[in-house]
Amino acid sequence: MKQTTTWYQHRIQHAQLWWSVAMLTVTDRFLAQPGQNQDEDADRGDVPGWVMITVMTAIMVIALLTVFRQQVVSAVEKAFKSVSGA
Repeated sequence: MKQTTTWYQHRIQHAQLWWSVAMLTVTDRFLAQPGQNQDEDADRGDVPGWVMITVMTAIMVIALLTVFRQQVVSAVEKAFKSVSGA
């Protein structure tokens, strides 16, 4: 028997996955050995700015999906139907 998840549970799973990836990336940046690849580090930019933009983008996507959920679902279903020929 297949277990179904609700939309809310699905969102929580995605948020947990995103948070894990973000934390691993930030941890990797902070644990890098000092003095290693100085030329490469100069071109990397600042990690906090990157994290802020990523978090703001995720918040915007979640906000838009919350407000326009039904329209997004119907548009995706229509696209899948047109591709599958059903």
